[in-house]
Amino acid sequence: MREGSPDASRRLTEPAYSERAVRNFACGDDDVKLAMWILRRLRSRDWLDSVPGQRHVRTPAMNAREAGPGKWLVLVVLLIAWTSGQAQSPPSNSQQNAPAGPGAKVQIRRPPIFTTPYRVRVNRVLVNVTVTDPYDRIVTGLEKSNFTVYDDKVKQRILSFNTTDAPISVGLIFDSSGSMADKIQKSKEAALQFFQTSNPQDEFMVINFNEAPHLVSGFTSKFQNLQDRLLFVKAGGRTALLDAIYLGMEEMRKATTDRKALLIISDGGENHSRYTVRDIKEMVKESDVQIYAIGVFEPLASRDRTPEEAAGPGLLSELANMTGGRMFAVEDPDELPDIAGKISMELRNEYVIGYNPSNMIDDGKWHRIKVKVDPPRGLPPLQVYARTGYYAPTT
Repeated sequence: MREGSPDASRRLTEPAYSERAVRNFACGDDDVKLAMWILRRLRSRDWLDSVPGQRHVRTPAMNAREAGPGKWLVLVVLLIAWTSGQAQSPPSNSQQNAPAGPGAKVQIRRPPIFTTPYRVRVNRVLVNVTVTDPYDRIVTGLEKSNFTVYDDKVKQRILSFNTTDAPISVGLIFDSSGSMADKIQKSKEAALQFFQTSNPQDEFMVINFNEAPHLVSGFTSKFQNLQDRLLFVKAGGRTALLDAIYLGMEEMRKATTDRKALLIISDGGENHSRYTVRDIKEMVKESDVQIYAIGVFEPLASRDRTPEEAAGPGLLSELANMTGGRMFAVEDPDELPDIAGKISMELRNEYVIGYNPSNMIDDGKWHRIKVKVDPPRGLPPLQVYARTGYYAPTT
């Protein structure tokens, strides 16, 4: 069919063909309305141009018609795209600040949607408490009314009280330095005894250290694997106890339970760490990890006791007391397995006391905690072990 024939002209100006094609190119209802208006204007000018006797003036519509239907539609689509881009482009500062005059186009700006999570502040302080009798036996069965909690010497109201044996994450810090050579086998037996008294939901990790700490295994509930790895540990080298505790506290951040504890088996003879005692104390105070220690010490009258080993009991005892744990001094290595089993029982028979400090101030300072127990009638005076304080949050 020739382009100049009547059929071709009729096809070129047929509304159905043009409107259908524009709707395929248009993106939305507003674009379609705009395209239809442009098409009608173009057709009206074409028809005026074809009136007999009228002077022919070449118009954009005539050029578009002679160019064929494909280029004609491209012209319409380009006009739509240009108009849409002008509507979507952000207004300049001068446009935003200019007053709206007669016939001015008003642009409505939607406020941004804030996606920052809403944070709820919780001031609940949880304290793990162990109670023993004068014979160092664990006392269970006490009620909330038997306890009193003080926060910076201010009596607090106990809001929660729990004695459930919840799952716990325990990190074993195992000393394999040269000073432990004659105690290494019993220390391994103590670790095995501790693992065997665990619950299936508990998880453990092991750090071995002499001149430097080494992560033997991350957290796992399969303590049999830990036992196999400890079999190959040999004693030798100096003692980087503080570095090992630091690594243990860092690894405890990966624990998956709410209760966390470190068990240290060592003679306390620190002599090769990069971190200082002050560094470790600050780190321990800022954490929620309890520390238990089994100090394998030489007898006091022993001439083989080094100055570092002589300071060992005081260091381990201070770290344990700060967190509500305990340090057990052992001179006979044969007692190690029994002591490890006793620590495991203590961790499973703790009282968990919760309160909201009535005197809370967001000052970031250290707040001292004191827990007292009023034993029921018929019981002797009881000993309480609980963490000594916490750091308040800061604004």
